[in-house]
Amino acid sequence: MESSKKPLKIDIVSDTSCPWCIIGYQQLAKALQQTNSAYEIHWHPFELNPDMPAEGKNLRQHGMDKHNRNEKQVQESRDRMTDVGAEVGFEFNFTADTRVHNTFNLHQLIYWSAQYHRANDLEQALFTAHFTNNRNLSEKAVLAEIAAEIGLDGTEALAVLEDQRFAKQVRESEQYWREQGIQSVPSVIFDNRHLVSGAQGVESYIAVLKQLAQMAD
Repeated sequence: MESSKKPLKIDIVSDTSCPWCIIGYQQLAKALQQTNSAYEIHWHPFELNPDMPAEGKNLRQHGMDKHNRNEKQVQESRDRMTDVGAEVGFEFNFTADTRVHNTFNLHQLIYWSAQYHRANDLEQALFTAHFTNNRNLSEKAVLAEIAAEIGLDGTEALAVLEDQRFAKQVRESEQYWREQGIQSVPSVIFDNRHLVSGAQGVESYIAVLKQLAQMAD
């Protein structure tokens, strides 16, 4: 398929604490590459655990409590995610100490990075920091370090988090997407009209992209 002149607008409603969000994104990215699609991605906030305390919680215990699973079921889920992640080139490194964090500050940082057209880069860095490297994303200093590692101003990033500069905008964005009926992530919206929920697989995304290209002809 030839690259279209007008880039395909792709809105992704996501949470960095969601393993299926990075899997879904990797599937979509491969589909975009294989179809030679022109596109622009816009990331939007969703909190899976808005009441999570700042210090976070052990991920294994969280999975058992929230989803009413036993330890074996949680491990089976982790194994499945690890396998599916590997298929699309993402490394999950779950350990006994892996934690789930409150992500409100992350969403503020992503909102800030979009002003420099780096939201996609920061999203990927945060997913890797969380799921591959088990970094403590509850720490504002760690978040600022991650921003600096991809070439953003770490001092400004820390200031954004300290003064909660974009808290209002993130809350408004979360509310907007809830009002659009988004109740789970990942949710991918193509050209403001076509919603794909969940990590559907590379082939499914390819089919969607080809169909959208045909509709645009």
